Amino acid sequence: MFFEYGEQETAYLKKKDQALAGVIDEVGHIHREVIPDLFAALIHAIIGQQISTKAHTTVWQRAQTMFAPITPEHIVSLPVDRLQTCGISMRKAVYIHEMAATVLNGSLDLDELHALDDDAVCKRLCTIRGIGVWTAEMLMTFSMQRPDILSWGDLAIQRGLRMLYRHRAITPALFTKYRRRYSPYSTVASLYLWALAGGACSGYTDPAPGKNALKKTGSTPDR
Repeated sequence: MFFEYGEQETAYLKKKDQALAGVIDEVGHIHREVIPDLFAALIHAIIGQQISTKAHTTVWQRAQTMFAPITPEHIVSLPVDRLQTCGISMRKAVYIHEMAATVLNGSLDLDELHALDDDAVCKRLCTIRGIGVWTAEMLMTFSMQRPDILSWGDLAIQRGLRMLYRHRAITPALFTKYRRRYSPYSTVASLYLWALAGGACSGYTDPAPGKNALKKTGSTPDR
């Protein structure tokens, strides 16, 4: 499954922002995979904390093979040191194990998240150890497919914004300006900013000092 969007979203963004319109036209439609199962998606997001997109993909594929089925019952049944063998830190393994137990005992009802707005989803998830704002935003993007997510904490989003608008740094004020401009389709804008940051368009460089060699996309500190 891929993130669902179409002409309505891209036409709106192109009308609002000429610079982004150029990227949308050059890149075309983006087929970005989503994980409909919220539990698996949370594990996927925790694995992705503080690592590159390439490493994230490798470790996630390994985890799916080693720990299938990815269910709370099965993950809780595995020792923490076994979870670590897929290539994650012991801290992440502990977070994943604890999160599975929290879902299993009913303290975290993932289905109830669908009835909450974005801020409430973020607030609820951030009460769980190992889940911060970035992880919650990635869940809302790549599992819940919420339409208006632009992550301040995502390093590649900030890189894409710098490259697109030629800023040496993205301040909170600049970020807020662009988020308002993209709303209510910030998530689709995010897809194109990630693509830009990952080298999908020719002729763009990162104005931030010493950043042009950066190869990571979509990774950020969380907790």
